[in-house]
Amino acid sequence: MRKKIVAGNWKMNLGYEEGVSLFSEIVNMVRDEKKGDQQAVICAPFIHLNSLVQLGNSIVAIGAQNCHQNESGAYTGEISAKMISSVGAEYVIVGHSERRQYFSEDNQLLAAKTVVALENGLTPIFCIGETLDERNNGSYFDVLKTQLEEGIFNVSTGQFSKLVIAYEPVWAIGTGLTATSEQAQEVHAFIRQQIAAKYDAAVAENTTILYGGSCNPKNAADLFAQPDIDGGLIGGASLKSRDFVDIVKTFNS
Repeated sequence: MRKKIVAGNWKMNLGYEEGVSLFSEIVNMVRDEKKGDQQAVICAPFIHLNSLVQLGNSIVAIGAQNCHQNESGAYTGEISAKMISSVGAEYVIVGHSERRQYFSEDNQLLAAKTVVALENGLTPIFCIGETLDERNNGSYFDVLKTQLEEGIFNVSTGQFSKLVIAYEPVWAIGTGLTATSEQAQEVHAFIRQQIAAKYDAAVAENTTILYGGSCNPKNAADLFAQPDIDGGLIGGASLKSRDFVDIVKTFNS
């Protein structure tokens, strides 16, 4: 059975003390209220990673929001996957739409980041998604297929089994818009079909695919009830402990 995951993405928010305080609340609430085997993850700014690991990564796993594509070198201001792994973080977001849009990260670069993350024992949360124009003109399946083929279909079956995929319709991030559960399910099923065609049905069935696009406590249950949606990559709601934990509790059994 594939893993159910609710991953929070704090983005570029929260000073050091604010982050520690919020994470402490989340850890305590998850410890007391989570009943199922779902995994809660917080992907935090680099300044928080070491402290959050120490505070409670046995209860809530820790991830970074980005990494550099090289192991080390003269890349002032960058953070390597090895550095992230060295503090005990387990996950890293690769290819978030904001990295693609604002930092011009293309599929080839993201493929390199994915490989280096895997080589350093991290679980990449690889993001794919379409813009509003691509959704409206009907090209979104082609866009998503290209992002998969050029971004992660270059890895071996063994490596692929360690990946998590996040579908984030770009038009639904921070806009208040959300894909309907039917729209999200359609895309998740398509992604799983592409994985099966590239690898095999067993690999596809075991791949965790998250929905990331203005997921909140009100719509999480409908989204997560879909057969191919295995959790969420949560933005704004992850900055509120009650909202985030209520989304985690959607999987309580």
